[in-house]
Amino acid sequence: MAAEIVNPRSDSSTDQEGAEPLDSFDPAFALHRGGKMAVQATVPIRDKEDLSLAYTPGVARVCTAIAEQPELVNDYTWKSSVVAVVTDGTAVLGLGDIGPQASLPVMEGKAILFKQFGGVDAVPIALDCTDVDDIVETVVRLAPSFGGVNLEDISAPRCFEIERRLQERLDIPVFHDDQHGTAVVTLAALRNAARLSGREIGQLRAVISGAGAAGVAIARMLVEAGIGDVAVADRKGVVSGDRQDLTPVKREVASFTNKAGISGSLEDALAGADVFIGVSGGTVSESAVASMAEGAFVFAMANPNPEVHPEVAHKYAAVVATGRSDFPNQINNVLAFPGIFAGALQVRATRITEGMKIAAAEALAAVVGDDLAADYVIPSPFDERVAPAVTAAVAAAARAEGVARR
Repeated sequence: MAAEIVNPRSDSSTDQEGAEPLDSFDPAFALHRGGKMAVQATVPIRDKEDLSLAYTPGVARVCTAIAEQPELVNDYTWKSSVVAVVTDGTAVLGLGDIGPQASLPVMEGKAILFKQFGGVDAVPIALDCTDVDDIVETVVRLAPSFGGVNLEDISAPRCFEIERRLQERLDIPVFHDDQHGTAVVTLAALRNAARLSGREIGQLRAVISGAGAAGVAIARMLVEAGIGDVAVADRKGVVSGDRQDLTPVKREVASFTNKAGISGSLEDALAGADVFIGVSGGTVSESAVASMAEGAFVFAMANPNPEVHPEVAHKYAAVVATGRSDFPNQINNVLAFPGIFAGALQVRATRITEGMKIAAAEALAAVVGDDLAADYVIPSPFDERVAPAVTAAVAAAARAEGVARR
Protein backbone atom coordinates (compact mmCIF):
# COMPACT_ATOMS: atom_id res chain seq x y z
CA MET A 1 0.00 0.00 0.00
CA ALA A 2 1.31 3.45 -0.91
CA ALA A 3 2.44 5.65 1.92
CA GLU A 4 0.04 8.39 2.90
CA ILE A 5 1.09 11.85 1.75
CA VAL A 6 0.70 14.43 4.47
CA ASN A 7 0.11 18.03 3.49
CA PRO A 8 2.32 20.16 5.73
CA ARG A 9 -0.20 22.99 5.45
CA SER A 10 -2.64 20.96 7.50
CA ASP A 11 -0.34 20.96 10.50
CA SER A 12 -2.07 23.20 13.01
CA SER A 13 0.56 22.85 15.71
CA THR A 14 1.75 26.00 17.41
CA ASP A 15 4.71 27.90 15.98
CA GLN A 16 6.28 28.13 19.43
CA GLU A 17 5.40 25.92 22.31
CA GLY A 18 2.37 27.35 24.06
CA ALA A 19 1.88 30.14 21.49
CA GLU A 20 -1.07 30.49 19.17
CA PRO A 21 -0.14 29.76 15.51
CA LEU A 22 0.53 32.92 13.51
CA ASP A 23 -1.77 31.71 10.75
CA SER A 24 -4.73 31.67 13.13
CA PHE A 25 -5.04 35.46 12.76
CA ASP A 26 -2.98 36.39 9.67
CA PRO A 27 -3.98 34.95 6.26
CA ALA A 28 -0.51 35.57 4.85
CA PHE A 29 0.93 33.04 7.32
CA ALA A 30 -1.90 30.61 6.57
CA LEU A 31 -1.06 30.74 2.86
CA HIS A 32 2.67 30.29 3.46
CA ARG A 33 2.47 27.36 5.90
CA GLY A 34 4.46 24.49 4.41
CA GLY A 35 5.78 26.71 1.63
CA LYS A 36 4.19 27.80 -1.64
CA MET A 37 5.61 25.21 -4.03
CA ALA A 38 6.56 21.55 -4.39
CA VAL A 39 8.29 19.20 -6.85
CA GLN A 40 5.93 17.30 -9.11
CA ALA A 41 6.79 14.39 -11.41
CA THR A 42 5.95 14.74 -15.11
CA VAL A 43 5.93 11.00 -15.80
CA PRO A 44 4.01 8.24 -14.00
CA ILE A 45 5.65 5.39 -12.09
CA ARG A 46 2.84 2.86 -11.90
CA ASP A 47 4.71 -0.44 -12.10
CA LYS A 48 8.15 -2.00 -12.41
CA GLU A 49 8.32 -1.27 -16.15
CA ASP A 50 7.84 2.45 -15.51
CA LEU A 51 10.40 2.29 -12.71
CA SER A 52 12.96 0.59 -14.95
CA LEU A 53 12.61 3.37 -17.53
CA ALA A 54 12.50 6.34 -15.17
CA TYR A 55 15.35 5.03 -13.07
CA THR A 56 17.69 2.08 -13.37
CA PRO A 57 18.46 0.51 -15.80
CA GLY A 58 16.83 2.78 -18.42
CA VAL A 59 18.25 5.99 -17.05
CA ALA A 60 21.79 4.71 -17.62
CA ARG A 61 21.29 4.73 -21.39
CA VAL A 62 20.27 8.38 -21.27
CA CYS A 63 23.22 9.29 -19.04
CA THR A 64 25.65 7.55 -21.40
CA ALA A 65 24.22 9.36 -24.41
CA ILE A 66 24.58 12.74 -22.68
CA ALA A 67 28.15 11.92 -21.65
CA GLU A 68 28.93 11.27 -25.32
CA GLN A 69 26.90 14.22 -26.67
CA PRO A 70 26.58 16.87 -23.91
CA GLU A 71 24.08 18.97 -25.87
CA LEU A 72 21.51 16.16 -25.43
CA VAL A 73 21.09 17.28 -21.81
CA ASN A 74 18.71 19.95 -23.11
CA ASP A 75 16.45 17.35 -24.73
CA TYR A 76 16.45 14.61 -22.11
CA THR A 77 16.47 16.50 -18.79
CA TRP A 78 14.68 19.51 -17.39
CA LYS A 79 17.76 21.75 -17.82
CA SER A 80 16.48 23.71 -20.83
CA SER A 81 13.21 24.63 -19.14
CA VAL A 82 14.18 25.52 -15.58
CA VAL A 83 15.60 28.68 -14.01
CA ALA A 84 17.54 29.13 -10.78
CA VAL A 85 16.22 32.07 -8.72
CA VAL A 86 19.31 33.08 -6.75
CA THR A 87 19.65 35.55 -3.89
CA ASP A 88 21.89 36.30 -0.94
CA GLY A 89 19.09 38.05 0.94
CA THR A 90 20.79 41.44 1.06
CA ALA A 91 18.14 43.61 -0.66
CA VAL A 92 14.81 41.86 -0.25
CA LEU A 93 11.86 43.97 -1.40
CA GLY A 94 11.73 46.99 0.90
CA LEU A 95 13.04 44.95 3.83
CA GLY A 96 16.76 45.31 3.14
CA ASP A 97 19.39 42.84 4.31
CA ILE A 98 17.30 40.18 6.06
CA GLY A 99 19.47 37.19 5.18
CA PRO A 100 18.99 34.05 3.07
CA GLN A 101 16.45 32.19 5.19
CA ALA A 102 14.12 35.16 5.58
CA SER A 103 14.35 35.72 1.82
CA LEU A 104 12.94 32.29 0.96
CA PRO A 105 9.23 33.29 0.99
CA VAL A 106 10.04 35.92 -1.64
CA MET A 107 12.11 33.51 -3.74
CA GLU A 108 9.34 30.91 -3.58
CA GLY A 109 6.94 33.62 -4.67
CA LYS A 110 9.17 34.51 -7.60
CA ALA A 111 9.33 30.86 -8.62
CA ILE A 112 5.57 30.44 -8.68
CA LEU A 113 5.22 33.67 -10.68
CA PHE A 114 7.59 32.18 -13.27
CA LYS A 115 5.30 29.15 -13.51
CA GLN A 116 1.97 30.98 -13.34
CA PHE A 117 2.74 33.73 -15.82
CA GLY A 118 5.35 32.17 -18.11
CA GLY A 119 5.03 28.42 -17.80
CA VAL A 120 8.67 28.32 -16.66
CA ASP A 121 9.81 26.05 -13.84
CA ALA A 122 12.03 27.78 -11.30
CA VAL A 123 13.92 26.76 -8.17
CA PRO A 124 14.57 29.19 -5.29
CA ILE A 125 18.20 29.18 -4.12
CA ALA A 126 19.15 31.33 -1.12
CA LEU A 127 22.91 31.49 -0.60
CA ASP A 128 24.55 31.85 2.80
CA CYS A 129 27.32 34.10 1.47
CA THR A 130 27.60 37.71 0.35
CA ASP A 131 31.13 37.91 -1.04
CA VAL A 132 31.11 38.49 -4.79
CA ASP A 133 33.68 35.78 -5.50
CA ASP A 134 31.79 33.25 -3.37
CA ILE A 135 28.46 33.98 -5.04
CA VAL A 136 29.92 33.79 -8.55
CA GLU A 137 31.75 30.53 -7.86
CA THR A 138 28.70 28.96 -6.22
CA VAL A 139 26.36 29.82 -9.08
CA VAL A 140 28.87 28.67 -11.69
CA ARG A 141 29.08 25.28 -9.94
CA LEU A 142 25.28 25.01 -9.79
CA ALA A 143 24.75 26.08 -13.39
CA PRO A 144 24.88 22.63 -15.08
CA SER A 145 21.41 21.93 -13.63
CA PHE A 146 19.73 25.02 -15.10
CA GLY A 147 18.85 26.70 -18.37
CA GLY A 148 19.01 30.20 -16.91
CA VAL A 149 19.82 32.20 -13.78
CA ASN A 150 17.57 34.92 -12.38
CA LEU A 151 19.46 36.99 -9.81
CA GLU A 152 17.14 38.47 -7.24
CA ASP A 153 17.35 40.92 -4.35
CA ILE A 154 21.15 41.27 -4.30
CA SER A 155 22.27 44.70 -3.15
CA ALA A 156 24.02 47.23 -5.36
CA PRO A 157 26.72 47.77 -6.41
CA ARG A 158 27.71 44.10 -5.99
CA CYS A 159 24.82 42.98 -8.18
CA PHE A 160 26.36 44.64 -11.25
CA GLU A 161 29.65 42.80 -10.95
CA ILE A 162 28.00 39.48 -10.06
CA GLU A 163 25.79 39.59 -13.14
CA ARG A 164 28.64 40.62 -15.43
CA ARG A 165 31.02 37.95 -14.20
CA LEU A 166 28.41 35.21 -14.32
CA GLN A 167 27.42 36.06 -17.88
CA GLU A 168 31.09 36.02 -18.88
CA ARG A 169 31.54 32.51 -17.46
CA LEU A 170 28.24 30.86 -18.34
CA ASP A 171 26.64 30.03 -21.69
CA ILE A 172 23.09 30.42 -20.35
CA PRO A 173 21.08 33.61 -19.72
CA VAL A 174 21.85 35.51 -16.52
CA PHE A 175 19.29 38.20 -15.69
CA HIS A 176 19.12 40.45 -12.64
CA ASP A 177 15.40 41.17 -12.50
CA ASP A 178 15.65 44.08 -10.07
CA GLN A 179 17.61 45.84 -12.81
CA HIS A 180 16.34 44.68 -16.16
CA GLY A 181 12.79 43.58 -15.41
CA THR A 182 12.04 46.97 -13.91
CA ALA A 183 13.67 48.72 -16.87
CA VAL A 184 11.71 46.73 -19.46
CA VAL A 185 8.32 47.46 -17.90
CA THR A 186 9.21 51.12 -17.33
CA LEU A 187 10.20 51.55 -20.98
CA ALA A 188 6.98 49.88 -22.13
CA ALA A 189 4.86 52.22 -20.02
CA LEU A 190 6.87 55.25 -21.17
CA ARG A 191 6.47 54.32 -24.84
CA ASN A 192 2.71 54.21 -24.42
CA ALA A 193 2.59 57.42 -22.37
CA ALA A 194 4.52 59.16 -25.14
CA ARG A 195 2.20 57.70 -27.78
CA LEU A 196 -0.82 58.89 -25.84
CA SER A 197 0.57 62.43 -25.80
CA GLY A 198 1.56 62.40 -29.47
CA ARG A 199 5.26 62.56 -28.71
CA GLU A 200 8.30 60.39 -29.40
CA ILE A 201 10.65 59.19 -26.67
CA GLY A 202 13.38 61.24 -28.30
CA GLN A 203 11.48 64.40 -27.40
CA LEU A 204 11.42 63.65 -23.66
CA ARG A 205 13.74 64.61 -20.82
CA ALA A 206 13.54 62.22 -17.88
CA VAL A 207 14.78 62.38 -14.30
CA ILE A 208 15.35 59.18 -12.33
CA SER A 209 15.38 59.24 -8.54
CA GLY A 210 17.66 56.43 -7.41
CA ALA A 211 21.08 55.30 -8.65
CA GLY A 212 20.84 51.72 -7.44
CA ALA A 213 20.24 48.60 -9.52
CA ALA A 214 16.90 49.65 -10.97
CA GLY A 215 17.81 53.30 -11.57
CA VAL A 216 21.02 52.47 -13.42
CA ALA A 217 19.33 49.83 -15.58
CA ILE A 218 16.42 52.13 -16.45
CA ALA A 219 18.84 54.89 -17.45
CA ARG A 220 20.77 52.51 -19.70
CA MET A 221 17.63 51.19 -21.34
CA LEU A 222 16.14 54.64 -21.91
CA VAL A 223 19.36 55.78 -23.58
CA GLU A 224 19.38 52.60 -25.69
CA ALA A 225 15.76 53.33 -26.68
CA GLY A 226 16.63 56.89 -27.78
CA ILE A 227 15.41 59.08 -24.90
CA GLY A 228 16.07 62.78 -25.51
CA ASP A 229 17.95 63.10 -22.23
CA VAL A 230 17.94 61.48 -18.82
CA ALA A 231 19.49 62.53 -15.52
CA VAL A 232 19.93 60.23 -12.52
CA ALA A 233 19.89 61.53 -8.96
CA ASP A 234 21.10 59.85 -5.77
CA ARG A 235 20.89 61.10 -2.19
CA LYS A 236 23.50 63.77 -2.88
CA GLY A 237 21.93 65.10 -6.05
CA VAL A 238 22.31 64.67 -9.79
CA VAL A 239 24.95 62.17 -10.87
CA SER A 240 27.30 64.29 -12.98
CA GLY A 241 30.90 64.13 -14.07
CA ASP A 242 31.96 67.06 -11.88
CA ARG A 243 31.21 65.17 -8.67
CA GLN A 244 34.20 63.71 -6.84
CA ASP A 245 32.28 61.18 -4.72
CA LEU A 246 31.02 58.83 -7.43
CA THR A 247 31.46 55.07 -7.35
CA PRO A 248 32.75 53.40 -10.52
CA VAL A 249 29.18 52.48 -11.49
CA LYS A 250 27.97 56.05 -11.01
CA ARG A 251 30.94 57.42 -12.96
CA GLU A 252 29.86 55.20 -15.83
CA VAL A 253 26.27 56.46 -15.47
CA ALA A 254 27.53 60.05 -15.62
CA SER A 255 29.31 59.24 -18.89
CA PHE A 256 26.13 58.41 -20.82
CA THR A 257 23.45 60.52 -19.09
CA ASN A 258 22.72 64.18 -18.36
CA LYS A 259 23.62 65.65 -21.73
CA ALA A 260 22.15 68.94 -20.51
CA GLY A 261 24.83 69.16 -17.80
CA ILE A 262 22.35 69.65 -14.96
CA SER A 263 23.78 69.80 -11.44
CA GLY A 264 22.25 70.25 -8.03
CA SER A 265 19.39 68.42 -6.38
CA LEU A 266 16.70 66.11 -7.71
CA GLU A 267 14.24 68.99 -7.36
CA ASP A 268 16.49 71.21 -9.47
CA ALA A 269 16.58 68.58 -12.20
CA LEU A 270 12.79 68.18 -12.22
CA ALA A 271 12.20 71.79 -13.26
CA GLY A 272 10.87 71.56 -16.82
CA ALA A 273 11.35 67.77 -17.00
CA ASP A 274 8.89 65.65 -18.97
CA VAL A 275 9.26 62.44 -16.96
CA PHE A 276 9.87 61.54 -13.33
CA ILE A 277 10.83 57.94 -12.55
CA GLY A 278 11.13 57.02 -8.89
CA VAL A 279 12.94 53.87 -7.77
CA SER A 280 14.44 55.17 -4.55
CA GLY A 281 11.87 55.63 -1.84
CA GLY A 282 11.90 59.00 -0.13
CA THR A 283 9.48 61.79 -0.93
CA VAL A 284 9.42 64.35 -3.73
CA SER A 285 7.85 67.66 -2.83
CA GLU A 286 4.66 68.81 -4.52
CA SER A 287 6.37 72.02 -5.59
CA ALA A 288 9.01 70.00 -7.46
CA VAL A 289 6.30 68.02 -9.29
CA ALA A 290 4.50 71.27 -10.10
CA SER A 291 7.70 72.59 -11.71
CA MET A 292 7.73 69.83 -14.34
CA ALA A 293 6.72 70.47 -17.94
CA GLU A 294 3.06 70.56 -18.92
CA GLY A 295 1.72 67.10 -19.72
CA ALA A 296 4.45 65.39 -17.71
CA PHE A 297 4.55 61.73 -16.70
CA VAL A 298 5.12 60.65 -13.10
CA PHE A 299 6.17 57.05 -12.49
CA ALA A 300 6.57 56.86 -8.70
CA MET A 301 7.38 53.21 -8.13
CA ALA A 302 8.58 52.91 -4.53
CA ASN A 303 6.58 50.42 -2.45
CA PRO A 304 4.55 50.69 -0.33
CA ASN A 305 4.87 54.48 -0.34
CA PRO A 306 5.35 56.08 -3.78
CA GLU A 307 7.77 59.01 -3.96
CA VAL A 308 4.80 61.10 -5.13
CA HIS A 309 1.33 60.07 -4.00
CA PRO A 310 -0.98 59.59 -7.01
CA GLU A 311 -3.43 62.19 -5.67
CA VAL A 312 -0.66 64.78 -5.78
CA ALA A 313 0.77 63.56 -9.08
CA HIS A 314 -2.60 63.75 -10.85
CA LYS A 315 -2.77 67.49 -10.14
CA TYR A 316 0.12 68.09 -12.52
CA ALA A 317 0.83 64.98 -14.60
CA ALA A 318 -0.92 63.61 -17.69
CA VAL A 319 0.03 60.01 -16.86
CA VAL A 320 0.70 58.57 -13.41
CA ALA A 321 2.08 55.11 -12.65
CA THR A 322 3.18 53.40 -9.43
CA GLY A 323 4.48 50.05 -8.26
CA ARG A 324 1.26 49.32 -6.39
CA SER A 325 -1.58 47.08 -7.48
CA ASP A 326 -4.28 49.30 -5.96
CA PHE A 327 -3.64 52.16 -8.42
CA PRO A 328 -3.86 52.13 -12.24
CA ASN A 329 -0.72 51.61 -14.32
CA GLN A 330 1.21 49.28 -12.03
CA ILE A 331 4.86 48.94 -13.10
CA ASN A 332 5.20 45.28 -12.15
CA ASN A 333 8.20 43.12 -13.07
CA VAL A 334 5.96 40.09 -13.48
CA LEU A 335 4.95 41.61 -16.81
CA ALA A 336 8.49 41.03 -18.07
CA PHE A 337 10.62 38.31 -16.52
CA PRO A 338 8.39 35.23 -17.16
CA GLY A 339 8.08 35.97 -20.87
CA ILE A 340 11.71 37.05 -21.23
CA PHE A 341 12.96 33.77 -19.79
CA ALA A 342 10.34 31.73 -21.67
CA GLY A 343 11.54 33.26 -24.95
CA ALA A 344 15.21 32.83 -24.10
CA LEU A 345 14.72 29.20 -23.04
CA GLN A 346 12.59 28.43 -26.09
CA VAL A 347 15.52 29.15 -28.40
CA ARG A 348 18.18 28.07 -25.88
CA ALA A 349 19.76 31.51 -25.91
CA THR A 350 23.25 31.93 -24.53
CA ARG A 351 22.44 35.32 -23.03
CA ILE A 352 19.77 38.03 -22.80
CA THR A 353 20.86 40.98 -24.91
CA GLU A 354 19.83 44.63 -24.88
CA GLY A 355 17.98 43.96 -28.11
CA MET A 356 15.97 41.18 -26.47
CA LYS A 357 15.03 43.50 -23.61
CA ILE A 358 13.99 46.29 -26.00
CA ALA A 359 11.91 43.75 -27.95
CA ALA A 360 10.22 42.67 -24.72
CA ALA A 361 9.34 46.28 -23.89
CA GLU A 362 7.95 46.92 -27.36
CA ALA A 363 5.85 43.76 -27.26
CA LEU A 364 4.54 44.61 -23.82
CA ALA A 365 3.59 48.12 -24.92
CA ALA A 366 1.86 46.76 -28.02
CA VAL A 367 -0.49 44.62 -25.91
CA VAL A 368 -2.31 47.80 -24.85
CA GLY A 369 -3.08 48.59 -28.49
CA ASP A 370 -6.07 50.83 -29.24
CA ASP A 371 -7.26 50.71 -25.62
CA LEU A 372 -4.54 53.17 -24.67
CA ALA A 373 -5.66 55.70 -22.06
CA ALA A 374 -4.14 57.79 -19.29
CA ASP A 375 -5.06 55.10 -16.76
CA TYR A 376 -4.04 52.26 -19.08
CA VAL A 377 -0.52 52.63 -20.48
CA ILE A 378 0.59 49.19 -19.29
CA PRO A 379 -1.40 45.94 -19.28
CA SER A 380 -2.41 43.96 -16.23
CA PRO A 381 -0.24 41.03 -15.16
CA PHE A 382 -3.38 38.93 -15.52
CA ASP A 383 -3.81 39.83 -19.20
CA GLU A 384 -3.27 36.45 -20.87
CA ARG A 385 -1.79 38.11 -23.96
CA VAL A 386 1.26 39.42 -22.12
CA ALA A 387 3.51 36.39 -21.68
CA PRO A 388 2.97 34.95 -25.20
CA ALA A 389 3.67 38.35 -26.78
CA VAL A 390 6.86 38.89 -24.78
CA THR A 391 7.99 35.30 -25.31
CA ALA A 392 7.62 35.49 -29.10
CA ALA A 393 9.34 38.88 -29.31
CA VAL A 394 12.29 37.79 -27.18
CA ALA A 395 12.75 34.53 -29.10
CA ALA A 396 12.71 36.39 -32.43
CA ALA A 397 15.19 38.98 -31.15
CA ALA A 398 17.53 36.25 -29.87
CA ARG A 399 17.58 34.67 -33.32
CA ALA A 400 18.12 38.04 -34.99
CA GLU A 401 21.04 38.84 -32.68
CA GLY A 402 22.73 35.46 -33.12
CA VAL A 403 22.47 34.23 -29.52
CA ALA A 404 19.91 31.49 -30.19
CA ARG A 405 21.01 27.86 -30.45
CA ARG A 406 17.82 26.66 -32.11
